[in-house]
Amino acid sequence: MTGCRDFIARSLILVGEIGGNDYNYPILKGKPIEEVESFVPLVVDTIISAVTDLIEMGAKSLVVPGNFPVGCSAAYLTVCGSNNEEYDPATGCLVRLNQFAEYHNKLLQTKLKQVQDLHADVKIIYADYYNAAMQIYLFPSKFGFTNGALKACCGGEGRYNVNSTTKCGDSSATVCDDPNTYVSWDGVHLTEAAYRIISKNLFSMPQFSSLCFKST
Repeated sequence: MTGCRDFIARSLILVGEIGGNDYNYPILKGKPIEEVESFVPLVVDTIISAVTDLIEMGAKSLVVPGNFPVGCSAAYLTVCGSNNEEYDPATGCLVRLNQFAEYHNKLLQTKLKQVQDLHADVKIIYADYYNAAMQIYLFPSKFGFTNGALKACCGGEGRYNVNSTTKCGDSSATVCDDPNTYVSWDGVHLTEAAYRIISKNLFSMPQFSSLCFKST
């Protein structure tokens, strides 16, 4: 156990991203966002419990990601979009769903600070997936996403190439010629090109400046 504890102490541990499916399933089944919002404290507490357990096991360097701007998801835009929803004029994303993601992220950061205050010898870094991804949705052409940021590369008919009867992988599904020009792969997951840009945006943030030295 001593060897295991020493190994964990020398490791950089990525905790998550946790919570996505806890929200995906009810939202995509049409549950009101107000109902799904009540799940957030439970999800965040579960993440914090995992972080605390890892610290007790000897972890010294942890990265804990927040939620993505889910209001920009092609699947969410398809299921939740309507004339009654407010769209961000700069991105075309659903404002209410992005506010929901920000609520999760704000609560998570508050709880992480409480854990950090109890463990001064541990480095806990919040990974801001939301703002790292939002740069793409604001400026897709800047990053080479010439087919826009909201339509899925792989899927079925519909405004965002997503519908309930044709899933990516089905024989009737269509696939774009060049996934590197799309942000969304299948309406829920992003393309490798999008994740590559998000990782570059993420690790350019100041909070990651000391990670390489500490994790070696």
